[in-house]
Amino acid sequence: MLRQVSFRLAERLTQSKWPFLARQLLAASLPALGCAPKGVDMTEKDLTDRKFYRAEQETRFAEEAPDHTPQTEHPAYKLAFRDVDFMLRDELRPVRFQLELLKPEMLLDEARVGSTLVMYGSARIPSPEEADAKVEAAKNGSEYEQKVAASLAAKSKYYTEAHKLAKMVSEKGIVEDGKRQFVVCSGGGPSIMEAANRGASDAGAESIGLNIILPHEQAPNSYVTPYLSLNFHYFALRKMHFLMRARAVAVFPGGFGTFDEFFELLTLIQTGKMQPIPILLFGKDFWNRVVNFEAIAEEGTISKKDLELFHWCETADEAWSHISDFYELKR
Repeated sequence: MLRQVSFRLAERLTQSKWPFLARQLLAASLPALGCAPKGVDMTEKDLTDRKFYRAEQETRFAEEAPDHTPQTEHPAYKLAFRDVDFMLRDELRPVRFQLELLKPEMLLDEARVGSTLVMYGSARIPSPEEADAKVEAAKNGSEYEQKVAASLAAKSKYYTEAHKLAKMVSEKGIVEDGKRQFVVCSGGGPSIMEAANRGASDAGAESIGLNIILPHEQAPNSYVTPYLSLNFHYFALRKMHFLMRARAVAVFPGGFGTFDEFFELLTLIQTGKMQPIPILLFGKDFWNRVVNFEAIAEEGTISKKDLELFHWCETADEAWSHISDFYELKR
């Protein structure tokens, strides 16, 4: 009876306006009873229970404190991890780095994501449904604008192939060691990134979006799985998370961002910092026009063998064929 009363009293006090009094009372009386109230796992005899309050409990104690004085109201009194202005100071940059490393890693681990199929590509290539409208909108523009619109519209086929590849891989539903493999992962934005998440969504599968805060407005595309929609401040940490679980990377025509991601991946494998994985380069005509890979090798600044780090593709079927051959998977 005394044990039941103690539990009820403890629970009421911890939910009351006097948490500090509750803590003192609980610390003094409950250990002698060999019990603890819900949410307060602090006894002297138990070997496995926590001996300190959790951060969320201490936060609640602080928020429910009855005294409002110049001291308690001053920002200096805030718990450090609840003080946003403090967390945003330049000196806290290493802490923010660690947070952006930990949060995505923990969430993806909890989601049982074992590996990913990463898909890089332009944020400007239209879907086939939007291609004609883009050309039409440029009709009254300059000759250059019309040429660019027509060029982007012609690349809408890569939106289609990105969608097909993401859908194809997602439908296979590969699971190994209780974790999902080849989960589609994109930058979370429009165009090729949207095609990737859309393909997974159309297959009834979840997919990841790794967004980045930019000065201009940007939001995740509507096909990213909400609880796998992650946001970054640091490009470096975002790129790290792209590759930490990557088991294959599909690279579609794109701009500076795609170049950055693609060439960093090549560098990591070339230098031996990362084990080789399938790198599927879509759009041979585009890439050979904007980058003369053969010339780089002929100049001697890379080895001829380095050109074997990536595999040319034009279709989703070709891409999956290369992935399945690399990992000896059933097609």
